[in-house]
Amino acid sequence: MSTTLLYIEDDREIGSVVTADLSDRNYTVRWLRSGEEATEQAEGCQLAILDVMLPGLDGFTVGQRLKKAYPKLPILMLSARTSIDDKLQGLQFADDYLTKPFHPEELAARIEVLLRRAGSSGSGELLLKHLIIYEEENRIVHAENGEEIRLTGKQFQIFFYLLRHLNQIMTKEQIYEAVWGELYMEGDKTLMVHIRYLREKLELDPASPQIIETIRGVGYRVRA
Repeated sequence: MSTTLLYIEDDREIGSVVTADLSDRNYTVRWLRSGEEATEQAEGCQLAILDVMLPGLDGFTVGQRLKKAYPKLPILMLSARTSIDDKLQGLQFADDYLTKPFHPEELAARIEVLLRRAGSSGSGELLLKHLIIYEEENRIVHAENGEEIRLTGKQFQIFFYLLRHLNQIMTKEQIYEAVWGELYMEGDKTLMVHIRYLREKLELDPASPQIIETIRGVGYRVRA
């Protein structure tokens, strides 16, 4: 059965190129040029791709309505707006945020990751290296010994934020501002300390982490 994507983009040229490319990848694409009928058209879709700059209702409003109507529907935001405020606003409800211009291969890869994650969460269980993550129960179990790994509130928020952006490099600013809700100050060691304690609980060898990668000078990534 073909995977159906809801695609909302008012630019005809971009919309035509993206729709053709995704169709070539065997996706069924419902392309809308505004968000007024998004909630109705999302019925039966497995993922929504949503531009921020739309006529009438903006993408943020449409995305929030979609998430309210379909809480488990993955949403991928597209925007030429690159400010951290725009990204943080989008990521309050969206599962991923891709800035324009983008390569079709990157869009396809992001879609594949989101669909795979949605499939995993549907079963309520995600296997990551030696960890079994029960997303709906907010629980992590060590697969080798069956012991539950208990995290503090901030450790939990950091790890699950990175999980929601699986395979993506997230900056220190993005992580800090999403978890603490405050602007990140350059040189602040708070996040680094939490990551260190998190690795001590999650990694087989904290000195050589395989789950939470450090991207030097940028931030962190959890790789599937």
